[in-house]
Amino acid sequence: MKSKIIELDNIGPVLLERSSRACHINISIRPFKGVRVAVPFGVPFDTAEKVAVEKAPWISRHLKKITAQEQKSFPLPDSGAINRAKARKKLVRRLDELAARYGFSYNRVFVRNQKTRWGSCSVKNNINLNVNLVNLPGELLDYVILHELMHTRIKNHGNTFWKEMDLLMGNVRQLDKELNRYKIPLC
Repeated sequence: MKSKIIELDNIGPVLLERSSRACHINISIRPFKGVRVAVPFGVPFDTAEKVAVEKAPWISRHLKKITAQEQKSFPLPDSGAINRAKARKKLVRRLDELAARYGFSYNRVFVRNQKTRWGSCSVKNNINLNVNLVNLPGELLDYVILHELMHTRIKNHGNTFWKEMDLLMGNVRQLDKELNRYKIPLC
């Protein structure tokens, strides 16, 4: 069995899921996804369920915080199904415009329907953009693209990264908070 859903009192459904990456039983709570217990191969689901029951007070506390975050979030505007070809064209065009304007270069670009990230930049300077970016307000779209372009120069989120981002856009910490209020559609 790859996964199992259990019901915990005062918490609700909890997903127990096999994970080839897990070395230990690991509990995570994510906005709009709920509670997940990663179960390493070789560990019975019964053992994972006992851990979840033991950690129920911790889960309950954190679930309340996550639920509050969910309530403050904005759904993306409902624009029906995204035309991936048009979205890719728009995102790549904007990426090229911003890269040229600010003197950035990147290797390749990929536009995907990512579940947890708006974008990312690899060590080879390949940029991944979430197709759902086309539904964000323009300032947030530019913020995500410039954020990933900045990672072609600075590979971490240290003080230098944020100072450079502030020079480009100003008040990027506020933009980052605003972006985190939008939820990525899980489709």
